[in-house]
Amino acid sequence: MIKKYFYNINYAENECDICRMELKYLFGEDIKKKNILSHVNVKMGRSPFLKEKIEIIIRKNSLREIIDEISETNLICESYKVVYVKHDGQTVQYGDRIEAVKAVGTAITGKAEMHNPKIVYGITQIDDKWIFGKYERDDCKWHSHDKKLHSYSNAIGLRLSRALINIAVGNDLSLTIIDPCCGVGTVIIDGLSMGINIKGFEKNKQIARNAKENLSHFGYENVITTSDMRTIKEKFDVAIVDLPYGVFTPITEKEQEEIIETTRKIAEKVIFVTFDNMDEIIEEAGFQIVDKCSISKGNFTRWINICE
Repeated sequence: MIKKYFYNINYAENECDICRMELKYLFGEDIKKKNILSHVNVKMGRSPFLKEKIEIIIRKNSLREIIDEISETNLICESYKVVYVKHDGQTVQYGDRIEAVKAVGTAITGKAEMHNPKIVYGITQIDDKWIFGKYERDDCKWHSHDKKLHSYSNAIGLRLSRALINIAVGNDLSLTIIDPCCGVGTVIIDGLSMGINIKGFEKNKQIARNAKENLSHFGYENVITTSDMRTIKEKFDVAIVDLPYGVFTPITEKEQEEIIETTRKIAEKVIFVTFDNMDEIIEEAGFQIVDKCSISKGNFTRWINICE
């Protein structure tokens, strides 16, 4: 029997489009709600938008049927906790949620432990069905990546960085990634934290030095080369390019075009992050833009272009 999973999704208003794009590459479908039932098992902590997960053990028409099956199968757990998972579109009232948790907890054989249970179970109602299973919540350990030794205000944010990695590889973590303009290494650090084979290039010697110190700070080996991307000889599955726009290092439009053209030689699939709509230049370099969205923060708008 193929397992099924329930996910609770959360994002800020300005993150809606990038969230939907990321989830499309993770789950293979366009998700418009803030929850999803899927056969795809995504490890918690990968996505900045997946907050809770239930690995479904029982799915029934009523809570009573859930409780009966738990009793009939004699579910035994030495130390456990049951939580009710709230979500968008929730119709079960607070008092009923409390009663549901009590009833399910009573049906399990073992010791209920509120603070340090060996396993946490989740119960909720979704699409007129009740589901019960192993519960997991994002522990947000990846938030520590915001505490880099070196950073700058206009760099890609942590949440966008993780989303870009997930868009790049989907669920194939064996793919190789290159960030040829890696700056202080935000994307590199997130890729390494997911166990992905990722490398970076940075031609500015001081910024590259800062990036290497950031990697060392988090315990990662150096995968960053201090060099212009035109020296790259390897071929990668995906490139993620936050196109330089001249804040710290002056850059001309022609140099931006050269970066786009050079990227064509090192990867078949590319994610270009730009501060302007550069469709024409990207397409002139031989790319086809297969997907696109934008994300705004303050006065800045970043365009995310998925190209092949």
